Amino acid sequence: MLNQPITIINKLGLHTRAAAKLVATAAKFESKIELKRNDHIINVKSIMGVITLGATKGTVLDLMISGADELEACEAIVGLVNNRFGEAE
Repeated sequence: MLNQPITIINKLGLHTRAAAKLVATAAKFESKIELKRNDHIINVKSIMGVITLGATKGTVLDLMISGADELEACEAIVGLVNNRFGEAE
């Protein structure tokens, strides 16, 4: 199991379009992928779950991944977040 803190750095935070990109990325992997904010844990493959996090710019989330392709999933998700979900700012 991998546990990696990630910080939302894009201007608009984890809004609907960014959440959809995150869910689409997670869906490519077999591993169980979750995000935790405080005591709230969600399945990253659920767009409704991702949106309920209310993650704005600067929010630190715990990314938790377990499964056969966990390393690849972690790289893809961390890369997406660090690339600001493909947004200009």
